Amino acid sequence: MGGMAAEGRVLLAAPRGYCAGVDRAVVTVEKALEHYGSPVYVRKQIVHNKHVVEQLEQRGAIFVEELGEVPEGALVVFSAHGVSPMVHDEAAKRELRTIDATCPLVTKVHNEARRFARDDLDIVLIGHDGHEEVEGTAGEAPDHVQLVEGPDDVDKVQVRDPSRVVWLSQTTLSVDETYETVERLRQRFPDLISPPSDDICYATQNRQVAVKEIAAESELVIVVGSANSSNSVRLVEVALDAGADAAYRVDNAGEIDEAWLDGVQTVGLTSGASVPEDLVTEVVDWLAQRGFPTVEEHRTTEESLMFSLPRELRRDLKSSAST
Repeated sequence: MGGMAAEGRVLLAAPRGYCAGVDRAVVTVEKALEHYGSPVYVRKQIVHNKHVVEQLEQRGAIFVEELGEVPEGALVVFSAHGVSPMVHDEAAKRELRTIDATCPLVTKVHNEARRFARDDLDIVLIGHDGHEEVEGTAGEAPDHVQLVEGPDDVDKVQVRDPSRVVWLSQTTLSVDETYETVERLRQRFPDLISPPSDDICYATQNRQVAVKEIAAESELVIVVGSANSSNSVRLVEVALDAGADAAYRVDNAGEIDEAWLDGVQTVGLTSGASVPEDLVTEVVDWLAQRGFPTVEEHRTTEESLMFSLPRELRRDLKSSAST
């Protein structure tokens, strides 16, 4: 078959990229560096994006896995994913100055875990083993929480009283799969109690709805996001379930394999909740140079949510502004 194929098109999902909690966490580290000077220590990656972490490192942020690596009396920021009470206690013991950049929507789940544990319910937490958010939430009530990773784990759940069981979830899961897990739990425990509002956050849900819209029309979907970003990895799964022939996650344009474009007319493109928009723009440019010059944005909803900065930081910024 000779000659050029017809021009390809890119369907750009919206909403995509930064959510309110990520934006707040990244700005928190930037403002802390400006106000207190470096070094500012950050426990775990502030958000799950390689590029964001590298940029903050260049500005003087020092990322550590555990508080033991932070010198006594230093300033440490807790990441957007939240921490368990043990971590707060350890910080107090070592007299560290802390700024808590936990996303308020994660804090909401922590509060639910504490409340249901006080009521002595068995808590089934749906989430990914080892993910920082899950460790933080489970740490609020370790004696009451058991982790379920998906529908197949439901049979392993052991409870004291089947009429006193509640489910909670990580904020960044697949909406459809979580729903399936809850249904399986409900078959086992018909009196299963639900949290007052869904724990999967607005941004996770919106990005999944948006990628579903474009996936059905795309032979290939590219999701920009890092490998440890739960919500980005979920977007790949959601795109495949929604009818994309192929879907891949890349950290940046440099990770795209040209072979993916063979026989493709329409590329769907989106990004996870911790991804800066310039990384998406690079992919758009990369695709334009390879026969995909037309870009159509498909918007399923508007997002306007914003969170104010952590209280500790606001207080210090305010007092320095008034002097």
